[in-house]
Amino acid sequence: MLIEVQNLCVGYGNKNVLQDINLSLRKNEIVTIVGPNGSGKTTLFKSIIGSAPISSGKVVISPDLKIGYVPQVLNIDRSLPLTVKRFLSLANNQNKKESLSAEKVLESDELLFKQISTLSGGQLQRVLLARALVNNPDVLLLDEATQGLDQPGSASFYRKIEEIRNDTGCAILMISHDLHVVMSASNRVICLNGHICCQGEPRTVASSPEYKALFGPNVDGTLALYQHNYNNNHNQIER
Repeated sequence: MLIEVQNLCVGYGNKNVLQDINLSLRKNEIVTIVGPNGSGKTTLFKSIIGSAPISSGKVVISPDLKIGYVPQVLNIDRSLPLTVKRFLSLANNQNKKESLSAEKVLESDELLFKQISTLSGGQLQRVLLARALVNNPDVLLLDEATQGLDQPGSASFYRKIEEIRNDTGCAILMISHDLHVVMSASNRVICLNGHICCQGEPRTVASSPEYKALFGPNVDGTLALYQHNYNNNHNQIER
């Protein structure tokens, strides 16, 4: 077990944000957390990395576990002269092998010499993903990493995530609002709304009453439609 969350409760002041959360993450898994705004998804991530106050319960991390993190957004001072290559070099313990792995994610050597402030949304997300990989992590945490990307951009990003899992064996825990895309890519889905409403394999979750109550009664049909197109043509996205 790489990460195990046991009976986790988190609160701010008198407000309970998370209640009795139990989840685990194993090597080579893609586990996705979905839920409405304000459901505690980001707070759960902060609890795992130790930046949120835990009221009770605990987070058990495997010894020497290396975690890569891709945030929702990165606020950049556009007056700061910083190339992609320099940005990647700021990560600790970078070595040649891991740097080549990161450059593979970028898909373009030319991107290395661009200024961070000039990147498009899709380019910036690839750069953030590459930076999260330079230390060869055991776990990748992705906090709505496709926010602001269009459908083709999101689909491309998720395909890259699957390639990384297949190539490296690292586990991936991600938060996403792209329900149909995420369901196809995930081994397990956790539906969160202050507590875990339901969890399990994608189809099991998509057909559960708790999931439909949060996202509407037609989400399972959307999932089926997307999976058909995803399996037959990775370049086409259907809603």
